[in-house]
Amino acid sequence: MDYKQLLDSITPEVYGNLKRVIELGKFPDGRKLTAEQRESCMQGVIAYEHKYLSATERTGYVPPKGDSCDTTEMQDAPEAEKPLNWV
Repeated sequence: MDYKQLLDSITPEVYGNLKRVIELGKFPDGRKLTAEQRESCMQGVIAYEHKYLSATERTGYVPPKGDSCDTTEMQDAPEAEKPLNWV
């Protein structure tokens, strides 16, 4: 079975099971995941999400907060009131 066939065989149910296995670190029968198995499951989840989900629905999506270099809104604030921006 090649990569495309494998990806096509992942159903939404299998995708959900893979995510749960990764989260718990073990299979439903209690066997612990090896590092290699965890990596394979993660690759399957990432590939499924890339093919079937929009970027905002994918695991780990962080919405943009805007341009961190944009200082136009802070130009009118006094120096003491400007918040510290951690980069």
